[in-house]
Amino acid sequence: MNKHLNLIGILLGLCTLTSFQPKDEWRTLFDGTLNGWETYQSYRHTTSYNGQVPKDQSGKPIAPIGYGRNEANVFSVVRQEGVPVLRISGEIYGCLFTKEEFQNYHLKLKVKWGTKKWVPRLHEPMDSGILYHSQGECGVDYFRSWMLSQEFQVIERSHGDFWCIANSQASIRAAMPQGKDTLVYNRRAPELRMGSVKEGNHHFCQASGNYERSMNEWNELELICFGDKSLHIVNGQVVMALSKSSYSDGEISKPLVKGKIQLQSEAAEVFYKDIMIKNIDKLPAAYASYFE
Repeated sequence: MNKHLNLIGILLGLCTLTSFQPKDEWRTLFDGTLNGWETYQSYRHTTSYNGQVPKDQSGKPIAPIGYGRNEANVFSVVRQEGVPVLRISGEIYGCLFTKEEFQNYHLKLKVKWGTKKWVPRLHEPMDSGILYHSQGECGVDYFRSWMLSQEFQVIERSHGDFWCIANSQASIRAAMPQGKDTLVYNRRAPELRMGSVKEGNHHFCQASGNYERSMNEWNELELICFGDKSLHIVNGQVVMALSKSSYSDGEISKPLVKGKIQLQSEAAEVFYKDIMIKNIDKLPAAYASYFE
């Protein structure tokens, strides 16, 4: 009898400990394999690309490479310093995207550039990106490579820039500094609507500053999404805050607050690791002032 009581006590103790474990624990999205991810490849774009469907020599439209393909081993897992790392070569435009959808979360990962660049960006900064709240089919953007989404740009010397992808929209506090022709995030500036033809037709906003480390170092990026708000954080610095995330469906704006996560292949070799995510039930208090 005492043995049974002791066993029951132990089990109750374990249940009690489990019930007090936090529900917002980090979990990995990259376990050293591509399990949990899917692929899409569009085209090997050239410098003559103009937004139209590429055509062959006879003028016939070329079909995209498509889903579930990995030509040229664009997406692969390599080991660096004994640790599995996701490599995206960039040779073909496209993306690696999660099978799961996410809403109200904190994402963090590390990114580092490789050395290879490809046409049509041989003479442009190395470029990739984290596309979030991704919905629908791939190939609806200008480069016919990605889903409707919001972009946390990963680009040399300006990690954290924002792009509307396809018909996405958002509101950002931004201004155009004297001598520049680009909007830059400024938390003290008036709020501007991005992706709206009626309100200036802006689709891009530059990060507030360059906090990227040297080319051979890992950068830690964080994306916090709660409700219609999101924050782009680079090596601990908030460089972008957006709200009223939505997309246009004809004349109607609809909420864009959840979806898959895409990692872009965009003509540059890039490495990702330590891709982690956790659910959140509110915007962290430390960042509330960015939306006041």
